[in-house]
Amino acid sequence: MAERLQRALARAGFGSRRACELLIEGGRVTLNGTVATLGDKVDAAVDRVQVDGVSVNLDPNVRYLALHKPPGVVTTMDDPQGRTDIRTYLPAEGPRVFPVGRLDRDTEGLLLLTNDGELANRLMHPRYGIEKEYLAEVEGVPTDRHLSRVRRGVDLDDGPARAASARIVAASGGRGALRIVMTEGRKREVRRLLAAVGLPVLRLVRVRVGPITLGRLAPGAVRDLSVEEVRALARAAGM
Repeated sequence: MAERLQRALARAGFGSRRACELLIEGGRVTLNGTVATLGDKVDAAVDRVQVDGVSVNLDPNVRYLALHKPPGVVTTMDDPQGRTDIRTYLPAEGPRVFPVGRLDRDTEGLLLLTNDGELANRLMHPRYGIEKEYLAEVEGVPTDRHLSRVRRGVDLDDGPARAASARIVAASGGRGALRIVMTEGRKREVRRLLAAVGLPVLRLVRVRVGPITLGRLAPGAVRDLSVEEVRALARAAGM
C-alpha cells in the first residue's frame, strides 16, 4: 500500500515528519532513481528509496538487531539436539529475524540479526569484504613472528586463510591476547588460523562487524540498531 514518502521515512527513524520533508526538499532523497518531491508516495514492497545515496528499506516489518551471544549457545533459531539456541535471547514478539552469519558454539560476542535479506546476503558475501574483529585470548606468548604469519596467511584444509590485520594487546604468564580482523567467515576460521601458527585459542570474542561494535552490550542482551547504524552497514555493503 502506498503512503506519503515523508511519513514512510519518519516511521523508518529518519526524524519527525517535518525533518523528513526537509530531507526531501533538500534533494537528498531519491525514489526509483529520481530526486523525490513532496507529495510523492511510496510502496515499500516495490519502490527503491535512497537517502544521501544509501538505500533505505522502508518495509514496516523490517528489523535489525545486535545480540551479545554468550558462549555455549548455538547460532540457530531451533536446535534439533536441544542445545541452547539464540532464540532464547530474542524478543518474543515482532517480526522474525535471522542471524547474519554464525558464531561457533564456544565463541561469544556480536551477532547481527535481521529479516532484510538483501543486506544480510551482502554482509555475508566475501565479495564485499566486511570486516569482523575479534579479541582472542591464546595459549602461548604472541610475538611479531606470529603476527607476520597470520597476516601473510597459512594453508588450512579448506584453503588459505589470512588476517586483514592483527596486533598484540596483552602477553604475560605464558598467555596472550590478540586483536585480529578477518574479512571471511569460514567455519572456526580464527581458531584454526591461530592454532596453525602455534597459538591455540582459549577464548574468542567478536567485538565488531563492519561499523557495528559490541560496546557495552552485556552477554545475552539484545538491542535494535539505530537508523545511523543500519545506514552505515548499507554503505559498507555497497548499497
